[in-house]
Amino acid sequence: MFDVLIKNGKTEREQPIEIGINGSQIAALAPKLEGASGKQEIDLHHEAYVSAGWIDDHAHCYEKLTLYYDDPDEDGYKTGVTTVIDAGSTGADNIRDFYNITRDKKTNVYALINIGRTGILAQDELGDISKVNKEALFDAVHDLPDFIVGIKARESHSVVIDNGIKPLLAAKSYAALLGNLPVMVHVGANPPELKDIMQAMGKGDVLTHAYNGKPNGMVDEHGEIKEFIYDAYDRGVIFDVGHGTDSFNFKTMRIARDHGLDPKSLSTDIYHRNRENGPVYDMATTMEKMLQVGYTLPEVIRMVTFAPADNFHLLNKGRLRPGKDADITIYNVTDGEKTLTDSNGNTETGHQLITPIRTIVGGTVYDLEEQHV
Repeated sequence: MFDVLIKNGKTEREQPIEIGINGSQIAALAPKLEGASGKQEIDLHHEAYVSAGWIDDHAHCYEKLTLYYDDPDEDGYKTGVTTVIDAGSTGADNIRDFYNITRDKKTNVYALINIGRTGILAQDELGDISKVNKEALFDAVHDLPDFIVGIKARESHSVVIDNGIKPLLAAKSYAALLGNLPVMVHVGANPPELKDIMQAMGKGDVLTHAYNGKPNGMVDEHGEIKEFIYDAYDRGVIFDVGHGTDSFNFKTMRIARDHGLDPKSLSTDIYHRNRENGPVYDMATTMEKMLQVGYTLPEVIRMVTFAPADNFHLLNKGRLRPGKDADITIYNVTDGEKTLTDSNGNTETGHQLITPIRTIVGGTVYDLEEQHV
């Protein structure tokens, strides 16, 4: 007998699936687990979908900040997301406090350490290059090796002021010395120029906010992809959506898709304000936007499961396999109408609605429908 048995589910490819969970791990799965029973049984009646737990690899959920902050559980298990990776809210000075706070959360929480030791205490955290301190960062990574999964460098003018790509170069150097720790790079208004940022990035580095509609983005004033974008993509730079308040544009996304520049991973850049007031709201809404621009459900599910787990080497997450963590999202996909808004205020009517109904984190089942009663 399993601790939890999921019966009569289906995958994103419409294939039947049943899953047995013991403790915090997946114990068995098959199209049909003949003769199986569970202490807790979830019968989906061949209607609901089952996937590995959704992972959001760009969120902002350190609650003690004043600019970008949230409760990880509001961004996480309550919305079908089993794992959130905070993207640089904290640096060496405050990441230990963030770690301690997250131990009581139901959602799995990891962090990218900001290359600036203060984290995002102010918008211009990298305007003073002395805040980039190697020893402090190395000490933090040494203290929290299972929590810190990468380094974050925010490379837009309001953040770096006159320091250009110096913070990025430092992040790359430190990451190499730390055993090729992944680096995520935020892009926005120039200077620095996107071309200079991308020329400094290499295979395995993650470009977030890749599909924004800004002048310093991937599309020029004629609606054409800038040539250096192809070069970076071909070199293995990982393109991540990082929707956020200012960084996702329907037109840019469609142009990129038409030119084969598909995102590997889909993230929200969520924090309390764009969760409560939009345009992000939650991961499911962000996924609906990807369906709207032409991606299939299997493509989108991969972007929020295997892909972010692969980006940040979360080896026990992102796949439904025996022995992997029992992090699972159960959701419905239905026909309907919903207004979808990008970061530039452009609206479209979506016709496929994604609704998470249960989140399983480490084998513990959370019924989202009960929470909304």
